[in-house]
Amino acid sequence: MVAPDGSIVPDVAARLPGRGLWLSARSDVIDSRRGRAALLRAAKLVAPGVPVRVPDQLPDQTRAALSGRIGDLIGLARRAGQAVAGHERVMEWLASGRVGLLVQAADGAEGGRRKLARQAGSASVACPLPAASLGRIFGRDHAVHVAIAAGRLAGLIAEDCEKLAAMQPGGLLAATKSLRDGNPHGGGPATGGTGTDTE
Repeated sequence: MVAPDGSIVPDVAARLPGRGLWLSARSDVIDSRRGRAALLRAAKLVAPGVPVRVPDQLPDQTRAALSGRIGDLIGLARRAGQAVAGHERVMEWLASGRVGLLVQAADGAEGGRRKLARQAGSASVACPLPAASLGRIFGRDHAVHVAIAAGRLAGLIAEDCEKLAAMQPGGLLAATKSLRDGNPHGGGPATGGTGTDTE
């Protein structure tokens, strides 16, 4: 979105007023010199006469906006009774077949995430946020495992997780990872993670 002062700002919810541009969710679109030059040219076409500029912090702003939106949507799912946190509750939902999206902390222990992901069946698996951020949504210090009921909210969250993953530096799928082969919301086996998997 081109702001009134000419700066380009992320509008991840597509709700801001004004002239906007649709961009591919890839880090090179706003991180690379070529991508930023192309973005600037396109922005000048939709906002002629405006001194358009691409802020240096646009990549970080975009990732932060996506992270915030993911957190807001998970919070909405929790308030609607469509999300639970904690290993035991998540296991219960997985066993019942209710889960459309399994969200796991990006800094959770890899072994624990893989073990639970194997129980996900047809549900998508995403690791977009750290345990502390997930925990705040549920009023606790941290949360490693979160289950989202199948439905529209699960789909919206999964979509934003994919975008956040693609926006990581170098385009690496560091925010959303497949914890088992063939998952549509990741890029193969997950790596890293040093946190606990007790919640």
